[in-house]
Amino acid sequence: MIRFQGTGKTFRGRDGTAVEALRDISLEVAAGEFVAIVGASGCGKSTLLRLAAGLAATSTGEVTLDGARVTAPRAETAMVFQAATLLPWADVLRNVTFPLRLMGRVAPDTEAKARALLATAGLAGFETKLPRELSGGMQQRVAICRALLQDPRLLLMDEPFGALDALTREEMSLELLRLWEARRMAVLFVTHSIPEAVLLADRVVVMSPRPGRIVDVVEVGLPRPRSFDQEGSDEFQRCARRIREHIFGQRADRAA
Repeated sequence: MIRFQGTGKTFRGRDGTAVEALRDISLEVAAGEFVAIVGASGCGKSTLLRLAAGLAATSTGEVTLDGARVTAPRAETAMVFQAATLLPWADVLRNVTFPLRLMGRVAPDTEAKARALLATAGLAGFETKLPRELSGGMQQRVAICRALLQDPRLLLMDEPFGALDALTREEMSLELLRLWEARRMAVLFVTHSIPEAVLLADRVVVMSPRPGRIVDVVEVGLPRPRSFDQEGSDEFQRCARRIREHIFGQRADRAA
């Protein structure tokens, strides 16, 4: 569905210095597949998502969606950031429907679908609340509902649970799995948490320090539906150990 082919990205600072963020990324993600991306800070994970979203242009290679080159944001793609980025003056329902209103895609059943989605996410009864009246986890659920209401074929998630406490993060991981199981869109999910990546993903892409390159793609053979009970399984530990060996090996190489 989405394909990175020889994709690279170089930024230029104010002083003209070139900073190579990504180099020669080649990756394909199938429709309905959940792919997590892990790597050290600054390795280009977020930049990769921005290229997939059409929010930045490639310096080398290309990104294609259904064979068409991605050069601008597309209706089939939605993105969730680490911060919920909700409109502080708008209630929950208006926040969820805002992107469709902005794109002129509001249909007669849009509000009903938004309410149903909020109910699925455990937010029934909060439609008229303002963001400041919600917990951090609830705000992020609203942000996920906002993305899902667009009915995307590709969902990009940039450390969406990074600002949450450990218990809320686990709750949100299970909530995301439940929503994804119901809709099965393709997901690219950036995280610093190796257990989170293994729990959620069909495959985990491990990236090198900058310039970010793919050093391994770990297939996760855990059965679905997933739960935290699987963390003690041999397959979970095998995947986590293989990813850690790459990450910690990279740090050792840099320190040498």
